[in-house]
Amino acid sequence: MPQSILPDIHPASADVREPGEWEATLAVAFERRGRGLHTARRAVVRVSPAPAGTGIVFERHLRGGRVILVPALWDRRVSQPLCTALRHADGPLIRTVEHLLAALSALRIDNARVELDAEELPIFNGSATPWCEAIAQAGRVELDAPRKVIRVLRRVELRDGRRSLSIEPADELSIAGRLALAHFGEMSWEGVITPDRFTRDLAPSRSFGRLKWALPAKLYALATGRPVLRGAGFSTTAAIIGGRVIGGMTVPDEPVRHRILDLVGDLSLAGHPILGHLEAAHTGHELNHALVARLMRDPSAWELVTPRTG
Repeated sequence: MPQSILPDIHPASADVREPGEWEATLAVAFERRGRGLHTARRAVVRVSPAPAGTGIVFERHLRGGRVILVPALWDRRVSQPLCTALRHADGPLIRTVEHLLAALSALRIDNARVELDAEELPIFNGSATPWCEAIAQAGRVELDAPRKVIRVLRRVELRDGRRSLSIEPADELSIAGRLALAHFGEMSWEGVITPDRFTRDLAPSRSFGRLKWALPAKLYALATGRPVLRGAGFSTTAAIIGGRVIGGMTVPDEPVRHRILDLVGDLSLAGHPILGHLEAAHTGHELNHALVARLMRDPSAWELVTPRTG
């Protein structure tokens, strides 16, 4: 890809530090290739180190040599079917960012530059494991900047029929999620979002959908030209028929774990790590983003703090 227009990184000195107290980035860059879930177009993605204070920034290379920068922030998010998408002020989209954002957030990478040459990030096998493996191989380095976090001060809640999502004060990020699907009954998962637990319990869970709904959606996309599930298939999603997942589940209660995986990615659009406990029932991208927006628009519900200084 063309040379980045973001500044170079200056790694911190190798002094003794308390884990999690300092901003971090990748030790080296990595590159991955694959097709998008909705566009089915092949993309080359390069994720590189970035200086403290950068956050996660997407750098899309358009035809003609034009480059756009889009920070991974909640006010850049736009509604798109079955994914999280960000929009540049001039219109171009960056689609299906949630799995990479979840992996970066859970593995405590605060700053990174994500270059891509297409509208959509690769879906791989529908899980976040390929991103986690790439991040682990690249390594993590801490920077000379204290890590700031969003501390939730009071409960914020949204309800939409049987769907509900709330966040309340806690000393770490933890999530309790439940989801009921026909023929499966109620599924649940609860835990603190740590790098190890995310990698083991949540990252392997795949995007899922019922085959009887996916096929008409793909035909509709082909007929209208809309980018919806064009890249969906047995190798990219957990396909559900009746009461079973074709080929079996990768982890127990896989659908609810994937909803929580998506939630971790969507929460990262707040711009800083969040300290809070979430209760999620039948949540999805729209409710996730609505909660983040409500929280961020209410300065009485949170504060930005540096844990090492209180």
